[in-house]
Amino acid sequence: MKTNHSANSIGDPINRVDGVLKVTGQARYAAEHTHAMPQTPLVGFLVASTSAVGEITHLDTSKAEKAEGVQAVLTHTNAGPLKAFSQPDDEGRFTQSRAVLNDSHIRHYGMPVALVLAHTLEQARYAASLVAFNIDAQPAQLLLAPDQATEVPESLDGGFEPDVESGVAPTQSATDINVDMQYTTPSQISAAMEPHATIAHFDGDKLTVYPSVQIVASAVQALATTLEMDEDNIHVKSPFIGGGFGSKLGLHYDAILACIGARYLKRPVKVALSRRHVFYNTPHRGHSFQRMQLSCNSQGYLTSIAHHSAMPKAKGYTFAEATGAGARVTYHANYINSTHRVKSADTPLIDSTRSPGDAIGSLAFESAIDELAHKANIDPLTFRLNNMPKVHPVNGSRFTSHKLESCLQRGADIFGWQQKSNAKPGKVIGHGVASAMRMNVLVQSSANVAIDKNGMITVTTDMTDIGTGTYTILAQIAADAFNTSVDNVTVNLGDSQSPASCGSGGSFGAASTGSAVLKACEAVKSSLLSLLPEDYRDAQFLVTDKGLCVRQSNSEKIQETPLISLIDSTKFPISELGAVSDEDTSDDEQYSCGAHFVEVEVDTLTAEVRLKRQYGMFSAGRILNEKTAKSQIKGGMVWGAGYALTEAIHHHTDSASFVNPDFGEYHIAVNRDIAEVTVDFIDSPDFEASPVGAKGIGELGITGAGAAIANAIFDATGVRVRDFPITLDKVLEGLNKKAS
Repeated sequence: MKTNHSANSIGDPINRVDGVLKVTGQARYAAEHTHAMPQTPLVGFLVASTSAVGEITHLDTSKAEKAEGVQAVLTHTNAGPLKAFSQPDDEGRFTQSRAVLNDSHIRHYGMPVALVLAHTLEQARYAASLVAFNIDAQPAQLLLAPDQATEVPESLDGGFEPDVESGVAPTQSATDINVDMQYTTPSQISAAMEPHATIAHFDGDKLTVYPSVQIVASAVQALATTLEMDEDNIHVKSPFIGGGFGSKLGLHYDAILACIGARYLKRPVKVALSRRHVFYNTPHRGHSFQRMQLSCNSQGYLTSIAHHSAMPKAKGYTFAEATGAGARVTYHANYINSTHRVKSADTPLIDSTRSPGDAIGSLAFESAIDELAHKANIDPLTFRLNNMPKVHPVNGSRFTSHKLESCLQRGADIFGWQQKSNAKPGKVIGHGVASAMRMNVLVQSSANVAIDKNGMITVTTDMTDIGTGTYTILAQIAADAFNTSVDNVTVNLGDSQSPASCGSGGSFGAASTGSAVLKACEAVKSSLLSLLPEDYRDAQFLVTDKGLCVRQSNSEKIQETPLISLIDSTKFPISELGAVSDEDTSDDEQYSCGAHFVEVEVDTLTAEVRLKRQYGMFSAGRILNEKTAKSQIKGGMVWGAGYALTEAIHHHTDSASFVNPDFGEYHIAVNRDIAEVTVDFIDSPDFEASPVGAKGIGELGITGAGAAIANAIFDATGVRVRDFPITLDKVLEGLNKKAS
C-alpha cells in the first residue's frame, strides 16, 4: 500500500498506471486472448470481392476446402441465420445488424465473399486464393461532383440538423469584402495501429467475444441483433484497444466473421484483418466538396457566413458528417447559413473518423476565414479576435464557458505570432493560425466503486481505454476522492458484465465515465459516514499506513483514526454504483476550444514544405491528467498535419476501389514530417458541463490544426491551395503561376 498522496490528485501529470503492462507485453489486445480459449483458435482469412456492387453468380470453394489445414469455408450458403445488414431501421447504427455473408449481394469493393478457417494464417491465406467466384457487377454510384449530392440527410453525426439558417441575408454593400471558394478534402482512414481483430467462442448457447471495440454495451446489442441471440448469452471483453479514432465505435466484419465461424465449427475462431482488408472492411471518411461564402465589412466584422457541404454516404447506412458544425459556432455573424447534402454511394462503410465533421470542416472554414482576413488587409489573428461571439451565433444561447479569445491571445504571446525564424537562402517562413471549437456532451454512464478496510479501491465499468489514458484518469479521480495514491486503486475496464458506460469516442468518454466514478466515490463516502458515530460525520477519509482512516480536526490537533476501530469489519468492502445522465449537465451550449499556431518553411525552388513548429493553446474544462491530455492533443495535431500535407485515399472511379489501400501509398505523417509540437492548457473547470468539471478533449487537437498549416503556407508563399492535401506539386504550380 502506498500512502504518498502528493502526485495522485486530479490534473497531475502522472504516468499511465497501465504503462508497465503495455511496455512489458502483458496488456493483451483483441487478437492476443488465445490464452483464455479452451482450444487454440482457428484462424480466419477473408476472400474479398473484386467488384463494387453486384450479385455473386458463381462460387466454388471445393479446392480451398481440400487445402492443408482448412477446417471450413463459409459463404452466404452456409454461414447460418443472420439478420439483414443495417436492420432493424429503428435501431442506432452501432446496434443495427452488421451481417456479412448473409446473402449473395455485394455492396462494395473488397467486401467478404467467403471466410476460410484453418489452423494457421498461412494455410488460411493460401486456401483463400483457391476460392473461385464470379460477380454480376453493376455500375457503381460515386460522388464525382458537388451538384450530384442532392439528398438531405435525416440528421448529422452529433445530433446536428442538416440545414441551419439564422439572421437575414445582408444586402451587399460596395465596401463589403467577399470570398466565394470551393475547398475539397479527400477520403481518409483512421489507420489505428492495431488492425481490427476479434476472437470468438461459443460454449453451448453462451458466446464470449474479444473484439477491438470502443463501446462495449452497443457491441453486445449489435451481436444480439446480428446473430439473433439473447443479449444475456453474450459476453464482450475489450480491456485494451490499440487505437480506434471512431473506426471501432461499432463492430465490423471481423467480429461477425469470427462469431459465425465459431458458431459453425463450435470452437474458437480468430479473425484479424490485414491492413488492406482494414481499408475496405472498416469505416473510412468520405471526400468532401465545401463551398465557402464569407463576407465582412470594411472594418473586418463578419456580416455573413455560408458553408455548403457535399459528401458521399454509404448506401444503406445512415451516417452523415456535420462538416459545417464549426461554421455555426466559432464566430459571430449577422447571417449564418449551413447546409449539408449527400449522395448514396457504392462505397465501403463511411462512418466516424476522428473528430467527424470538425476535422475536415475546419480545413475549409478556417482557411476561408484566413482568405477573408487577408483580402480585408487585416492580420488573421486580429480578424478572429474581432469576431468572437458572446453567445451561440445561431441560437443565441449562453456558453457554459467560452475561452476561445483567451486561447488565441495567450497562444499568440507564447508562440510569438509573426516573430518568424530567420529564413535560409532559397527558403521562406510563414505563420498560420486557426481556431478550434468542439461540441461537448455528457453521455449516460455508470461505474461501481468498492473500498476495503485497508483502503484499497476497485473501480469497475465497461468503459474502454483506446490508448488515451482511461485507466489512469479514473484511478486519479478515485484516489483524489479518498486522499490516497493511484497505486491503491485497481481499475477494471472493457467487460460487458460491468456497469454500462458511454464507451470511448466523440470526446465524451472522460467527462462522462469520470463523473460516474466521482459519483460512485461520493456514494461510498456517504455510506461510510452513515456507519460512523455522530461526531465523525464531518470527517475526511484518507489512507495511511494504518489503512483506511478518518481524519478529524479540532482546536488542539488533527486526529487520524482507522475505520476498522469504528466500523464492524464485516461491513467491508463498501460498494456503490454511480451514474450520470443528461440531467447532470446544463442545457446551455458546451464547447471545448483552442487556438493553433504553426510555423512552416517552404523551399521556393522545389516547393517542399517543412513544418518547423506546431503550438496549441486549449481550454477543455478541468484537465484530469496534464500528461495524457497533452498526448491526446499532440496526437491530434500530428494527425492534422497529415490531413494538411499527406493523407488521401484515391478512388478508381470505374471499379470504385481504392488506388492506395495500404500504408505504402496512403501517406500518414511520420517523424520526418513533424517538427516541434507543444501544447498548453487554460485549466478552467466547468461544473455545468460535467460533475467532474471536465469537457471533451480527444478530438480538439485535430480541429483547426491542418488549416493553420495551410494558412502558414499561404503566409510564406502567397499560394492558396484549396484542394487538400497540400502536396508539393500543388504548391509548385502556385509558385510558377506567381512567377509568371
